[in-house]
Amino acid sequence: MSSLRHHRVIIASLFLPNTAVLGDSAPSSPDESGTQTPGFASQTPASRQPLLHRNSGPLKSIVEDLKDKTRNPTPSLTPRGESANPFSSFPGLTLPSGNTVPGAVAAAAESLIDALSNKLSGGAPKTPGVSGVTTPAPNSARQYQTTHHGSNAGQPRVQRRQSRSSGNRTASRSLSSSRVDPGLRSQKYHFESNPHCNGGLKNAVESVGDRLKRKLWVGTLGTNTDGWREGLRRSLEWRMREERESVPVWIPDSDFASCYDEFCHQVLWPALHYAVPDAPKTKSFYESAAFKQYVAVNQRFADTIAAAYQEGDIIWVNDYHLMLLPQMLRDRLPNAPIGFFLHVAFPSSEIFRCLSVREDLLKGLLGADLLGFQTANFARHFRQTVSRILAAEALPKGIQLDDRFVDVGVFPMGIDVASIRQKKRDPEVTEWVNSLRQRYAGMKLIVGRDKLDVIQGVRQKLLAFEAFLEKYPENQGKVVLIQVALQTTEENESQGGVSDVVSHLNSKFSTLTYQPVVFLHTQDLTFHQYLALLTVADAFMITSLREGMALRAHEFVECQEKRHRPLILSEFTGSYSFSGFRSCIPINPWDKRGTAKAIHQALTMSDDEATSRWEDLHGHVVTQTAQAFVTSFLVRCLRSNLEHMQSDTISVAALDVARVLPRYRHSQKRLFLIDFEGTLWERDIRTIARNAGVGGSPSFEPPKEAIDVLNKLADDPRNEVWLLSGLPVKGSLEIVAEKAPNVGIVAENGCFIKPRPDRGGKSAWISMVANFNLTWKASCLEMLQYFSERTPGSFVEGREASVVWRFWTEKSIEDHMSDWQWARRQAAEAQNHIFDSLGERYGLRIIPGSTSFLVLPNNISRSTAVGAVLHPGGPARSGALAAPAWLAMEATEDTDTEFDFVFAVGKDEKLMRRLNELDNAETCSSGVKGTDAKWKLEPEQVLPALQRLAETK
Repeated sequence: MSSLRHHRVIIASLFLPNTAVLGDSAPSSPDESGTQTPGFASQTPASRQPLLHRNSGPLKSIVEDLKDKTRNPTPSLTPRGESANPFSSFPGLTLPSGNTVPGAVAAAAESLIDALSNKLSGGAPKTPGVSGVTTPAPNSARQYQTTHHGSNAGQPRVQRRQSRSSGNRTASRSLSSSRVDPGLRSQKYHFESNPHCNGGLKNAVESVGDRLKRKLWVGTLGTNTDGWREGLRRSLEWRMREERESVPVWIPDSDFASCYDEFCHQVLWPALHYAVPDAPKTKSFYESAAFKQYVAVNQRFADTIAAAYQEGDIIWVNDYHLMLLPQMLRDRLPNAPIGFFLHVAFPSSEIFRCLSVREDLLKGLLGADLLGFQTANFARHFRQTVSRILAAEALPKGIQLDDRFVDVGVFPMGIDVASIRQKKRDPEVTEWVNSLRQRYAGMKLIVGRDKLDVIQGVRQKLLAFEAFLEKYPENQGKVVLIQVALQTTEENESQGGVSDVVSHLNSKFSTLTYQPVVFLHTQDLTFHQYLALLTVADAFMITSLREGMALRAHEFVECQEKRHRPLILSEFTGSYSFSGFRSCIPINPWDKRGTAKAIHQALTMSDDEATSRWEDLHGHVVTQTAQAFVTSFLVRCLRSNLEHMQSDTISVAALDVARVLPRYRHSQKRLFLIDFEGTLWERDIRTIARNAGVGGSPSFEPPKEAIDVLNKLADDPRNEVWLLSGLPVKGSLEIVAEKAPNVGIVAENGCFIKPRPDRGGKSAWISMVANFNLTWKASCLEMLQYFSERTPGSFVEGREASVVWRFWTEKSIEDHMSDWQWARRQAAEAQNHIFDSLGERYGLRIIPGSTSFLVLPNNISRSTAVGAVLHPGGPARSGALAAPAWLAMEATEDTDTEFDFVFAVGKDEKLMRRLNELDNAETCSSGVKGTDAKWKLEPEQVLPALQRLAETK
């Protein structure tokens, strides 16, 4: 972390942590921090208001409340003047509009919210409802409700969908309903917590504290700004930069609405969560015109960041709203450290390829130095998607592009454990815990907190709870599901289909003294009350159909420090993919019977088993913290950028033979490592096909000039020459061995080695894959034969321990563009299919080229072969073949050598990096990609350079 103290971090997120509100600021408490994170409601200082009272000011965050006071802080203790427990009243049956309950029940029913409101507001007057159920007077505070419909008459619901699945964001208002009237042109304004910002990111950054002293947030205010005067904008920019470490991005309201409401939430969000819509909504999904606005928004972010950027800054781009931004910044700031982190899931290539703008999005992301994902599965999906759609080389650590390498890493988010521990000791939390225990004495509580859209699986949760009550009827009247609801758009909420299930379930199982489901809204609940709910819960239930990290599960585990109750967790959440969370009770939310059984298991679990499970969960929560997330991502981003800068092709000089010659002359023991095809010998596709025997018997004739240079170098007793090749032994390199007998040869990219002759003139080929399982070859050849039949002109080269597929054999691409696109697509399909079916099972890797790709065992490469060559017991040292020590895999990692001059030329970057560790090595790259080699040399210049060295005495 110390390395970050010298760098400022520019944090780009769609919404700033704070927003500006026109008008005078409300009175602040003495210790007000001035910042808040959206999430839960706040209360007035004078007296505790009903829990569902809507403040006109900012809403309280579940994490911000850990550290800061609200603008209108809650009293530290529940008012002692209350005559009864506010939770002691019977929770009534307030149903969605159009639903009624029998008259006797309705007349007697009084909701938990109504009762609590009356207790705390001194008995606000009520007016009779048409059905006999009492309703609040027009000017009274909003009352509690058992469902999310029916109590918001006259109030528009949230029109904009929340952009995070973790839930640390309050309900977002529509552009038209909540934004400031542009006619109010007063210069007076004040800052408030932005209810739309990425709460998890904000809290993670703040958890680092002074260890990240310099930072700059870049984002939008989340409010209409078209009507704001230029003077007001400049004043706000200055104050936000000085007081809030923020820079606002000014975006026209229409562009922002189209980008955010349409493309982000109707196209990207469903695709990233495996929710490709059915007809008739497929047209808006596949042919969204809002992508232009998405590009425009990303471009404005790029303009703002480029203007604020200073040398040494680290740029951190966040979430799916800004997927094009990394490449836009790379074009303008080619040397800047740029990291991108995706806070939501990333789907398999089969889903992502449905997007019409898939290539633009992937290329935008690949402008970063580092791409971060929540889980290893999401990172793997991304690598496979890039390999399949862009036909780029996907490696375990990232993506190899033509000119650079993009790191891909896993950085699971966490919570600020220390802050939650401090907050849950607040006396107010204790008061609410006692109140809840009194109210629900003798009952068991299941708590959930989710958005009400399809992806969060709330409907599946309710159906499983209904199945639980039916299968285990003894729990009717004894188990209550308290669902804290995060709002989303009306459209997505209706698609979620929650309200009808709630009304059905409550009408089916409710009695005069029992209601199975109680709905609370996040903005109507203070964080103290939420912590109290987590503390008294007998189980916490997450039924997401697809999600990143479910941080609310981490909060529950931390709040259960004394009770150790179990967690019911969907297998489709990112949290479940980590071993620490395997001690939960896993469920498939689509299996309601299985989920019902899991609920019964959780409620009847013994204390010993529950404690054992909790200890495993808690061990993961306290190690996977918010601080670890921030520091590991930023340090890795900085390191990745430094590595990329060092391997910049432009900074590598062309080989100056005159500077190398003095060391060559005065050295006594020299080692040459020379790539054959593509470096020493340029083959066209016709030659390759003829060598492979396409259309006839194989015909191989090595170039005479190359063989002559190799022999001339090998004739010098001080030189040991090794030829590194991907060609097979039979029919190819055995011919080279005959014509250059004193040259050592590495065949099939390290699968076989032929040492130099011993004193008796004998030399035998040695297999580096003798102990490898090569049964995968038959299946691989069968797959590639299938693709060859579908791709005109392609052919398969089956070698002894590897396989090559040549999918393009024409010289000119421009004259056959349609065929080229088809062949390239087939190559991507073939790579993806081989990797999915054989790659992980047999430990294979795929190395793509411009017109072919190679499949070979994972731990075999030219670099490992050179490691064997350099080993003390290896053929380069002694020529001994009987000693097997140098064949051990760990031996191939050694780089010590007795050679006082090492010259390597080729395209294998792993080999170049390895040899650079030697002080006496001259590494020279003949490739077009970014390189770590010390020198650069064009393939046509390799032969003259070697001839000059060979002629030197």
